[in-house]
Amino acid sequence: MKSIQIFLIGLIFYGCTATQINQTIGAVGSVLNENTGGASLTAEQVAMGLKEALNKGVTTGTANVSKADGYLKNLSIKIPFPPEVKNVEDKLRQLGMGSEVDKSVVALNRGAEDAAKKAQPIFSKAITSMTFQDAWNILKGSENAATEYLKRTTTNQLTQEFKPVIQSSLDKVNATKYYGDIINTYNKIPLVTKVNSDLNEYATQKAIDGLFYMIAKEEKLIREDPVSRTTELLKKVFSQLD
Repeated sequence: MKSIQIFLIGLIFYGCTATQINQTIGAVGSVLNENTGGASLTAEQVAMGLKEALNKGVTTGTANVSKADGYLKNLSIKIPFPPEVKNVEDKLRQLGMGSEVDKSVVALNRGAEDAAKKAQPIFSKAITSMTFQDAWNILKGSENAATEYLKRTTTNQLTQEFKPVIQSSLDKVNATKYYGDIINTYNKIPLVTKVNSDLNEYATQKAIDGLFYMIAKEEKLIREDPVSRTTELLKKVFSQLD
């Protein structure tokens, strides 16, 4: 089976079309049938299966982070006070302003949860545009190959789309005000080094990082846990990895 997979990947490398690869798969169908319980895979099935898996992963991942407390109550992706101004946080807590810092952190995460709702159409476009070669590389790639594909194809657009939404969300939940008040208060403390951190850029990057973290978790589940393969096509495609 492994030699057949290597041969097919070689066909992809040399620019064969999906139709040509289908013909090759058909020619070795008896061997594939032996390894898949009588159900050989066509190129279209591989691509469709991967697209199903990606859609499942991004739908679940996006839903999990865009709901209330999707970031705030998930310690793996919760957005903390910007680490580059950690000394600001420590000093303000010493001055009895811990509640203001806490409000700022809550607002940061609420902004990320709000912005994450915009990710689904961006991911859907990237998945629709996926080629057979992309699909095959993902199928035979690492446990986060699909997530890495989405990172390569969507990060720039996500950043462009998230920034105004994050800014609007931060304003809506008063994060900009909280953070601005905190920084202004800190900068008035005698002898401290003045701070001017871009909250929007920080929150945008952390929101995107958290989103991809959750998608990677979903991808790993689909690859490793047969129960997570909720359709027959997913079961057939990913059984090749078992």
